[in-house]
Amino acid sequence: MPLSGVLEWMDIQIPAHLKKEYIIRVQRGISVENSWQIVRRYSDFDLLNNSLQITGLSLPLPPKKLIGNMDREFIAERQKGLQNYLNVITTNHILSNCELVKKFLDPNNYSANYTEIALQQVSMFFRSEPKWEVVEPLKDIGWRIRKKYFLMKIKNQPKERLVLSWADLGPDKYLSDKDFQCLIKLLPSCLHPYIFRVTFATANESSALLIRMFNEKGTLKDLIYKAKPKDPFLRKYCNPKKIQGLELQQIKTYGRQILEVLKFLHDKGFPYGHLHASNVVLEGDTCRLLDLENSLLGLPSFYRSYFSQFRKINTLESVDVFCFGHLLYEMTYGRPPDSVPVDSFPPAPSMAVVAVLESTLSCEACKNGMPTVSRLLQMPLFSDVLLTTSEKPQFKIPTKLKEALRIAKECIEKRLIEEQKQIHQHRRLTRAQSHHGSEEERKKRKILARKKSKRSAVENSEEHSAKYSNSNNSAGSGASSPLTSPSSPTPPSTAGMSALPPPPPPPPPAAPLPPASAEAPTRLPPQAVNGVGRGALLSSIQNFQKGTLRKAETCDHSAPKIG
Repeated sequence: MPLSGVLEWMDIQIPAHLKKEYIIRVQRGISVENSWQIVRRYSDFDLLNNSLQITGLSLPLPPKKLIGNMDREFIAERQKGLQNYLNVITTNHILSNCELVKKFLDPNNYSANYTEIALQQVSMFFRSEPKWEVVEPLKDIGWRIRKKYFLMKIKNQPKERLVLSWADLGPDKYLSDKDFQCLIKLLPSCLHPYIFRVTFATANESSALLIRMFNEKGTLKDLIYKAKPKDPFLRKYCNPKKIQGLELQQIKTYGRQILEVLKFLHDKGFPYGHLHASNVVLEGDTCRLLDLENSLLGLPSFYRSYFSQFRKINTLESVDVFCFGHLLYEMTYGRPPDSVPVDSFPPAPSMAVVAVLESTLSCEACKNGMPTVSRLLQMPLFSDVLLTTSEKPQFKIPTKLKEALRIAKECIEKRLIEEQKQIHQHRRLTRAQSHHGSEEERKKRKILARKKSKRSAVENSEEHSAKYSNSNNSAGSGASSPLTSPSSPTPPSTAGMSALPPPPPPPPPAAPLPPASAEAPTRLPPQAVNGVGRGALLSSIQNFQKGTLRKAETCDHSAPKIG
């Protein structure tokens, strides 16, 4: 299965040995498991940079140095420079998706010659369809690595030019092979004033091939960037010489037409998710949508690395609205937004334009979710646009295939939701680690540790004092307590036994003090101190009755005897 997504970051390590080779650790996405290492020399960087000159961008590749290039300080400085160079490339949305950069960073997965593979597939197809003939390959006019284009003609109509597009399957292909081929072959029957008609379409178990008329004016992106349709994608769009948006009336008309076709597809239950300026063809003042086959093939969206960051953009309908916001921004300002969400919008031809942009690209919109296409059509920017087309839309999808589309759409959305969930969890973990490791947080932890240490010292001191006091109290209580010292006279019995002849014998075992719980069950005894129940003692004193004492009989032999 082909890889998708943007190569997010690289980490250049110190050279492995004295051959001036640099180890680059590459990671795609958030999973550390999806990472690998490559070894590159400076000459490899230089070759890549020369190939990227087609973009017209000034990329910060460190200059060559012939003398002193083995010094440790120079190597460390060169390492920083190359890291910065890769950071610039991989944060550029177009460069990070181009074949040159992916082959440089991921040679194992992008080593094949896809133009040759496409030509082989096309040649096999032409064996059964001899009326078509390839004029020339249209090299690199698109951004996809595994989608190739060829200029075609019909043998009996040599002046008429057509474009053949070939693409293999993507990671979101969930249709069965039979349903997939049936739906691809159904595309030429789709008639809509704002959909660019497919002349011919066929598919096998691994790829699809479609033929359309060649449009001399090119795409909406070509109009915005003043570019030639046949030029390579990198040359046309990476560094436009003149940045200028469209006129307000063009923005209103094109926007209304695109929204109408999106609503048509949504109502039909046909997933799209691939709206951007290069997928819109211009014919006079009419926009026509391209590449309906992309969702059937399971190809990743041009803006997937953007909307996968926002958990509320989790359906293909909301993806289309989000992508429409990008397209509207590009039509208005002549360039894509620097980042999304957009905090503030530059001055626009109308506040109605800004209102639509805020509803699709602002922080609030990305956080709370996208409006529906029907809601956008009711906004002032588009509600007063009159459409003059008389062509009746027509696209009949059998019930069985509609059900297959519904299931495939749910699978595509489920994978998107899971990816968004993983990104959200990764962000939370990263923020927590960053916060925990910040200088301010370290200071807070030190202060809390000191406070805790002081509090523990105070508590230990108090506990030691309490233990010392309790030990003294225990010693005193043991000497004075009548219940714990049998040699001590019982205070209440001294008054009652004062009339008896001294010395009285000790009280018999049958006359202990009654327990407090039996004599006064409703009274709450005082808390025991040092293990002695003071409540029981007080209760015995209060309930003492002299009459309960037994009379003692004595035989006094102390009187002198006279013999």
